[in-house]
Amino acid sequence: MTTSLTNLNNKIIKCKLCQRLVKFRNKISKEKRKQYMNEIYWGKPITGYGDSNAQVLMIGLAPAAHGGNRTGRVFTGDKSADFLFKCLYQAKLANQPTSNYRNDGLKLYNLYLTAALKCVPPGDKPTSNELKTCFSFFKQELNLLHKVNIIVALGKIAFDACLNFYKENYPIKNKDYIFSHGCRFKLPDNKILVGSYHPSPRNVNTGRINIDKMVTLLNDIKKIIKSKQ
Repeated sequence: MTTSLTNLNNKIIKCKLCQRLVKFRNKISKEKRKQYMNEIYWGKPITGYGDSNAQVLMIGLAPAAHGGNRTGRVFTGDKSADFLFKCLYQAKLANQPTSNYRNDGLKLYNLYLTAALKCVPPGDKPTSNELKTCFSFFKQELNLLHKVNIIVALGKIAFDACLNFYKENYPIKNKDYIFSHGCRFKLPDNKILVGSYHPSPRNVNTGRINIDKMVTLLNDIKKIIKSKQ
């Protein structure tokens, strides 16, 4: 990881700007879920991780209360992670099909994974002000990941966060970028924005997203990368 990304991640971990989120993440970390009572929860903002020279950036919504907020790594230790990493492993974007805790030997290939919001929000519903506050970190991540040419947004909030980044520098309109699973748009700087349903238990259990759909999407992304080389 580059020095600039490491410095940014250190700033993210220390952030206490959103008092509602600070109180909630601390509350969850003290109360804990019964099956994790013997664990020490991370209880701080979550940074991105993966290949800092990646061509693919994948963006989720936020760490889960008993996933990332517990383990200290986004998409780690929860059901969304279980689903996502089965798919990433099948698509050969990760070296293992599980993401259970920090320092578990996980490696991402040509992929950097982050979240639009760095702290767990109550009910998985951040306020607009919380998203705006956290946007400065997200913006710095995008600027530091120099080799990214494909952005995969897991869910509409992550999709809109990406569009907000571009709206600061380009006269684009949301109505020209309609979110759906598998949608693909060329951004003003020639990067490709790809939309995907979030791998939440609700979306998986209702069949809105499944392993075949996600792996197909990931393999299509790899084909785009190959075509750019």
